[in-house]
Amino acid sequence: MSYSEKLADRVREHLVELPSIEEKEMFGGLVFMYHEKMCVGIIKDALMCRIDPDLFEEMLENQGVTPLASTTSMKGFLVIDETGLRTRKDFEFWIGLALIYNSKAKKTVKKKK
Repeated sequence: MSYSEKLADRVREHLVELPSIEEKEMFGGLVFMYHEKMCVGIIKDALMCRIDPDLFEEMLENQGVTPLASTTSMKGFLVIDETGLRTRKDFEFWIGLALIYNSKAKKTVKKKK
């Protein structure tokens, strides 16, 4: 898997005091699960955040922000490149949005095999 260890360490440092954080390799990168729900991740050199779908369109207007995928099934998943993460305040904003939504998000139901 190829993703930015530097960005992953930044996320780890920010989430270190939260209980129930689990790291999983996913999407060709690294995902941080919080309360068994996808919260944030690293895809190459970018931060992936799961935010409230109601904020999705508005947040796309920010610098360095693109949707994770072009399908509506991924609405609420954003990718923020380095231009959107230049300052600590920017970084904390995106992580904060993901953590706020995590408390409302539903767990993904695992399909039975």
